Amino acid sequence: MARLEDFDQKSGTLMERAFFNNRLIVILLCLLITAFLGWRSGDLRLNAAFEKMIPTGHPYIANYLENRKQLAGMGNSLRIAVETKNGTIFDAAYLETLRQLNDELFLLNGVDRPYMKSLWAPAVRWSGVTEEGLDGGLVIPDDYKGTPEDLEQVRLNVERSGEIGQLIAADYRSSIILVPLQDRIAETGERIDYYAVSERIEELRGKYEKDGILIHVTGFAKVVGDLIAGLKQVLIFFAAAIAICTAVLFWYTRCIRSTLLVVLCSLIAVIWLLGLLPLLGYELDPYSMLVPFLVFAIGMSHGAQKMNGIMQDIGRGTQKLVAARYTFRRLFLAGLTALLADAVGFAVLMVIDIKVIQDLAVTASIGVAVLIFTNLVLLPIFLSYTGVSQAVARRSLRAELAEAGDAGHKKHPFWAFLDLFTRRRGASIAVVLGALMGIGGLLVALDLKIGDTDPGAPELRADSRYNRDNAFMVRNYAASSDVYIVMVRTPQYACAHYNTLMAVDALERELRRLPGVETTSSLAGLAKTANAGMSEGSLKWYAVPRSQDMLNAIITRAPRELFNQNCDLLAVYAYLKDHRADTLDAVVAVVEAFSAKYNTADIRFLSAAGNAGIEAATNIVVKQANREMLFLVYAAVIVLAFVTFRSWRAVVCAVVPLIITSMLCEALMVWLNIGVKVATLPVIALGVGIGVDYSLYVMTVTLARLREGMTLSEAYYRALVFTGKVVVLTGITLGIAVATWALSPIKFQADMGILLAFMFVWNMVGALVLLPALAHFLLRPAKPEAALVAKAA
Repeated sequence: MARLEDFDQKSGTLMERAFFNNRLIVILLCLLITAFLGWRSGDLRLNAAFEKMIPTGHPYIANYLENRKQLAGMGNSLRIAVETKNGTIFDAAYLETLRQLNDELFLLNGVDRPYMKSLWAPAVRWSGVTEEGLDGGLVIPDDYKGTPEDLEQVRLNVERSGEIGQLIAADYRSSIILVPLQDRIAETGERIDYYAVSERIEELRGKYEKDGILIHVTGFAKVVGDLIAGLKQVLIFFAAAIAICTAVLFWYTRCIRSTLLVVLCSLIAVIWLLGLLPLLGYELDPYSMLVPFLVFAIGMSHGAQKMNGIMQDIGRGTQKLVAARYTFRRLFLAGLTALLADAVGFAVLMVIDIKVIQDLAVTASIGVAVLIFTNLVLLPIFLSYTGVSQAVARRSLRAELAEAGDAGHKKHPFWAFLDLFTRRRGASIAVVLGALMGIGGLLVALDLKIGDTDPGAPELRADSRYNRDNAFMVRNYAASSDVYIVMVRTPQYACAHYNTLMAVDALERELRRLPGVETTSSLAGLAKTANAGMSEGSLKWYAVPRSQDMLNAIITRAPRELFNQNCDLLAVYAYLKDHRADTLDAVVAVVEAFSAKYNTADIRFLSAAGNAGIEAATNIVVKQANREMLFLVYAAVIVLAFVTFRSWRAVVCAVVPLIITSMLCEALMVWLNIGVKVATLPVIALGVGIGVDYSLYVMTVTLARLREGMTLSEAYYRALVFTGKVVVLTGITLGIAVATWALSPIKFQADMGILLAFMFVWNMVGALVLLPALAHFLLRPAKPEAALVAKAA
């Protein structure tokens, strides 16, 4: 329709008429909303809360949260090792540096100061048996002056303190400052800004790393701080993605105005998302930081489809407004269904009881909801004003005719090759290969690990400063950074009873048998050491004393982290070699079996505190949620596809390639040694939700042509010419764009980039190869009378 006057402005759906008959109002409203939300996006914060990273509804975490005030420092702590390269720690200059650093850390916002430990902390004491009886005192005495005699006394006190391997390295070349952190800053009530804490630690590192002193830092706060610092580089990858998508789209269209409009509408969606988050009380964290890029990528995919449809219609001589409305009619339902599938892929993450993933789900769902308007409505309206250049339109028409094999032209070789999969032989080969790949992927995926597969912080590179620091801790301290704490509940004042301590000692023996456990610590172990000490050091008396008076004497000198004020809660510390999935699974199995056997009305063994205990609970939740999440996302995609296609056969054709890609993605995770954890759990759901877009666009056009009476070969070829080229374009472009994440210093971003790139590309291949192959066996052209009705409609 070359003239606008010949077009019936009252045609189309109510929604189409409302938007396109009021185009200027829609654009002005969008400009105002964009300006307002762009201004509000300046209030968006990048942070992470400790409790948001853990499954607060799990029984282990419930036990930890119930008891954390009584045994502080069991979850969120910094371990700062101060190492000397010149001699040992028994040096006046070293101890003065340690004191100054200890004092500065003590004043840090959010520190749980009463539970701080170091050689200079009053809570770190020595005890011993002398000719005059039990004696003890501060490891560094109040009258310490730094003289050679004082340093020798400090050495003696350290050897009697029981802290070697915990606060002091066995080679005496380093010592630790343990800094427990509160959930909120006590003075202000505000949440701790982990990036600020990490930056302050780096300032102190720069200040005190001199004259042979090295500082090593581990702990949740430092991991999050390093993640946030590294994720600031995500802007580089975001800019690279925009550049790649823009360049490829321009290469395809050769039209600067339509290319810029597609990019603009996708960026508007990102601006709206970033502005809505602070309005709704949300923050960006290291995991949801990648959502704006995903929103942009999805927007580019849908925008390219709309632009391609309008460009082809204008090439046929259709007036630009009419072309925009025709494209809106043809592709709005497919685009809406695809975006709803994307939203469902995000929304099902809400079933996972980890707040950071739930926030990611909400953030991404908001972004997709915004895309429904910006890319399905606003972009066609923009293009109805600008259109495309006539040269581009003519080129598009010539290309379409050539690709379609019309007007004496040969079919495009690539589309002709894909069309082979609608024939018996090609379809059979594709289905058999797809089945073999799916079965192979499933068998390999059986070895998929839940949790971390590497020591240290798997979110960071193995050669990162944090993981080098963690390796130092593991090499030099029996009390490693990975601590699994079992809480033992007793009646009031019964924590030091003989029966209680014997049960605790039995648990320690079970744990120490595990190859992943370095050592253990508890009041029972202290009681045995003290009993031997008070028996002239004879190891014959290395046992829990039966005398309650003796136990009471021991407990009065015991460190407070081993039991609480009311003596109805004990802590059993298991120091692990690492927090890999296999290590944690073994510890959990032992503790659970022991608890089931020995729990009574008076003594209950409760898991779990410590960073390893929290990690174990997280792994359990992730394992339970993994299959449930996939079931829900596929159920939702199937329902949405059925609503769109109204054919169970078409749904099978669209969904089976997605299932095979999911299996192959899990096999890839096994091959790359990537475990299913908080960072990677969303990837497969996102890949399914986003990947179904390709199938929806191809199948929508194919079904429409089949209902007009075309053969499957003709219908599929028409779909390839109309939407298939953009499916290939966006699949490869987005795959390349996210593959650039592999260069990120943040390992979990690199892992997500590799997995998403794989799913983008393989979902595209599935939509172009396996979908038509399945259609050969399942779909048939409409009967002649039904085809006439379809053409009339």
